[in-house]
Amino acid sequence: MSMVAALLRCRLSIGQVLFCPSLVRRAYRGDAPEDSGKDLIEIPLPPWEERQNESLKAKRARLVYESRKRGMLENCILLSLFAKEYLNTMSAKQLSLYDRLINEPSNDWDIYNWATGTKPAPEIFDNEVLDMLKEFAKNKNMEKRLWQPDLEYLFEKKSWRNEDIP
Repeated sequence: MSMVAALLRCRLSIGQVLFCPSLVRRAYRGDAPEDSGKDLIEIPLPPWEERQNESLKAKRARLVYESRKRGMLENCILLSLFAKEYLNTMSAKQLSLYDRLINEPSNDWDIYNWATGTKPAPEIFDNEVLDMLKEFAKNKNMEKRLWQPDLEYLFEKKSWRNEDIP
């Protein structure tokens, strides 16, 4: 039954409800102590696997995209600016470490917390690329990092799109 129908059945006026909110009880999922939570579904993600036979040019392009399209705005900004600064100079090994860092964890908050140093990273992710990201997140130059960079830098003459850096 709708809230309006319930109010009409109780013969309460809208004024009574507005000025006496205790007449209407709100219940949220999980308020009941007997709630088992069995109806919650966690969708398992497939395990991360490094892509085989991907050219460095293709990997850099994919990582630029994946750095920009995250689950939360904070990571979109942080990782897209980091990618702009460092992806074109990373070695193949560093690109693989970065790929794993941004794609294996299923929770974007983990990546954010590791990058900002608020939580320790698991050993598998604690590497040179995460150290670079932590240093970048400190923003020692006090840059305004309010939005993602425009993509024009990808089309500049000396861009990594024109040469394959090993």
